[in-house]
Amino acid sequence: MMYNIVARVMANLTKEQVNDFALSKDINLGSDELDFVYDFIKKNWEQIFNNPKLLKIERYKNHFSAENFQKINKLVIEYTNRYGSYLK
Repeated sequence: MMYNIVARVMANLTKEQVNDFALSKDINLGSDELDFVYDFIKKNWEQIFNNPKLLKIERYKNHFSAENFQKINKLVIEYTNRYGSYLK
């Protein structure tokens, strides 16, 4: 059930939605950063949904400014702690 809901959201996800979410978390993504995040989500959401431990955010540090990476890393930790139990 949860998978089907997430799959529908991911199928319809737009770059604008990703950017709006980032801005709501005080993360101002540059064009290349937004492209990377959007493409990453679209390509990898299913694997991460099935096994959240696969996400090693440090691997992608060079795709972001230092400030954005710090904020994104904090956000990943926060959301993993909050919602990780739903993904197992």
